[in-house]
Amino acid sequence: MTPGPRFWATFRLVSSLHPGRLGASATVLAMSAALLSACGSGSSTPVLNWYINPDNGGQSRLAQKCAAASNGAYQVQVQTLPNDASQQREQLVRRLAAKDSSIDVMSLDPPFVAEFANAGFLHPFAPEDEATFKNGVLQGPLKTADWKGKLVAAPFWANTQLLWYRKSVAQAAGVDPAAPDFTWDQMIKAAESQKKVIGVQANRYEGYMVWINALVVSAGGQIITNVEAGKNATPTINSAAGDDAARIIGDLARSAAAPPAMSTAGEEEARSAFQSSSGGFMVNWPYVYGAAKGEVDSGALSKSVLDDIAWARYPEVRAGEPSKPPLGGINLAIGAYTTYPNQALDLVKCATSLESNVEYMLDAGNPAAKAAAYDDPKVQQAFPMAALIRQSINDAGPRPVTPYYNDVSTSVQVTWHPASSVHTPDTPEQTSTFMADVLQGKRLL
Repeated sequence: MTPGPRFWATFRLVSSLHPGRLGASATVLAMSAALLSACGSGSSTPVLNWYINPDNGGQSRLAQKCAAASNGAYQVQVQTLPNDASQQREQLVRRLAAKDSSIDVMSLDPPFVAEFANAGFLHPFAPEDEATFKNGVLQGPLKTADWKGKLVAAPFWANTQLLWYRKSVAQAAGVDPAAPDFTWDQMIKAAESQKKVIGVQANRYEGYMVWINALVVSAGGQIITNVEAGKNATPTINSAAGDDAARIIGDLARSAAAPPAMSTAGEEEARSAFQSSSGGFMVNWPYVYGAAKGEVDSGALSKSVLDDIAWARYPEVRAGEPSKPPLGGINLAIGAYTTYPNQALDLVKCATSLESNVEYMLDAGNPAAKAAAYDDPKVQQAFPMAALIRQSINDAGPRPVTPYYNDVSTSVQVTWHPASSVHTPDTPEQTSTFMADVLQGKRLL
């Protein structure tokens, strides 16, 4: 059998991951393993590799459903990437840089879409297919799917953060978090007055960037502009909006409302603090409600805590100016080097359909990208806050859409961590200079 493109892609990948370290015997073994793998898929039915972010198995079940619905046109193997978004990016970049044809479909974190598209790693959708992936999709996810006028990714599921609060704490503090002008400043004062804490994500990771960006865009600013200029883009975090974001983060970190070990807190640490006896408020993704219900069912959490939880739109930075909540989720993209672009397209169409949106939201608990999914009675029963999630996703403020996103995000994380060191105007000024130097190659991260 003559080795096909997947064999050579695998061999190039093995070699690139271990340069200079493969002896002759190891090289032969690597080549043999890859060749056997290629020969083992000798079935006439193409086997698509779908690289996914970890979930509860929902994407695997959806993959099998779509494969069955294809009537033998393709089968699907799911390849699970690491939990951390940056590690997911790294693994995909290394394979795609080696022109690995085994990456047929990938679940891609929206901030990395521009980078992958700019590098030529994504197979663009044909104009005649764009309506399939755009119609009925909420505005937030749509902002992350295009690059240079072409649709390069299909919104699959979306996500946003809500303000979660303990009803008893808000009532005792005399505040209404669901009021349209509820601000971060009011929340900090309310938590301090009741000796309660506010759960946030402030570890040095992507979740911290999510928080910082949401504050900046909610104040009417942007972290970076002129992104079409690539490395010559303009850092704009040194602004009135950046100052507002720095003030809020610094004030919270140095207040009595800061949770213990705030500088190492991620989503789960924030949830733990919120559900404790000191919990008052929290910004976090919708999964926290289902997680709390699950803990009640298992006996790990008192039902009284669940009954005390309420939700509202992400707090405002400036009273009277509607917030732009964080935007998360996953887009589906087709690898540029796939051997099966037509079958991969069919898989993406199946996985992003309205029916699949509803099924995946109910199965995995991740919010849908299509607006109509939130009208489904089963979704509304599982997510009492479904209407708020839909509105928040639609109004969300995406993180910067730039092919240099990793440099931009890391520049912010480095200069804003720990949160207790953040001050106005020093931190935004430092970030702007550092980011520009990193983009120009004058400094290393």
